[in-house]
Amino acid sequence: MDHMRGDAPERSSVAKVDSEIRMCPECGSNSVVEDLTRGERVCGGCGLVLSDHRIDSGAEWRAFSSEEADARSRVGAPLRYTVHDKGLSTVIDWRDRDTSGRKLTPTRRSEIYRLRKWQIRSRVHSSMDRNLAQAMSELERLASQLGIPKPIRELSALLYRKSIIKKLVRGRSIEAMVAATLYAACRIRKKPRPLDEVADASRVDKKKLGQCYRLLLRSLAIKIPLSNPIDYISRFASQLSLSSPVQLRTVEILKRSRDIGLTIGRDPLGLAAAAIYVASIMLDERRTQREIAEVARVTEVTVRNRYKEIVRKLGIDTMSLA
Repeated sequence: MDHMRGDAPERSSVAKVDSEIRMCPECGSNSVVEDLTRGERVCGGCGLVLSDHRIDSGAEWRAFSSEEADARSRVGAPLRYTVHDKGLSTVIDWRDRDTSGRKLTPTRRSEIYRLRKWQIRSRVHSSMDRNLAQAMSELERLASQLGIPKPIRELSALLYRKSIIKKLVRGRSIEAMVAATLYAACRIRKKPRPLDEVADASRVDKKKLGQCYRLLLRSLAIKIPLSNPIDYISRFASQLSLSSPVQLRTVEILKRSRDIGLTIGRDPLGLAAAAIYVASIMLDERRTQREIAEVARVTEVTVRNRYKEIVRKLGIDTMSLA
């Protein structure tokens, strides 16, 4: 039976309370404290026990190292969209040894060789599987070169699989479609990369990459969030070796610019570069316009024009920036 913490009276009706409740039915407080040791959820206001006997869905065994956890685990690897067969197929090991570690006989070794060869052929037997195998290999290469994290890679692979189902890949370059899905995935996860950077790493013409990207948006009905200059700040500042205070000041400048409508209709890359230039001068960590322009992949003229607009609109004293 549920009970009360402190001086609050007991209530038998608490057992009917949903385990995911976020408001106390006694005092209406939203302060819910989770006691993982007892498996209880208690109201922080009056002490009413909202739920108890929560089920632990984790493993029943304990492990004190990664090797011990791997040895005790009874499940395989999770599904991965970045593998053409999602990691569901089996693989015959290349080491010619049995389960006891003994070497195989020559006859058995030749038999295993033939089985391994046909097993590899059976994994990639259809045209779609061959296309996916080549595309996922290109995706891993491109994402590794650009330093894209795993969740964005998985989303890119999922978008590519949807494009195959929609038959968008037919008659188009696999490299261009992979680069387009990766560019879209970065935009969706708000970790954007400049189109020029993706095009250079994928060895695909920028114009062709843009065409494939627009095709994905139309055919898959993808909702891309509006590009925000703030999303570029951390990566640009890292490449320029700027400190955290400069990044914070840059974000502050961009937020003030957005409040007065300065960001409307302007390239986010140019705005991010100009804001970094202003912040670096204000905090005495100067970087030249050429250095910032090369990192942001814009021209020095763009940085200079956006810089003048920010200084004029925000009323920043140009004498202090000299």
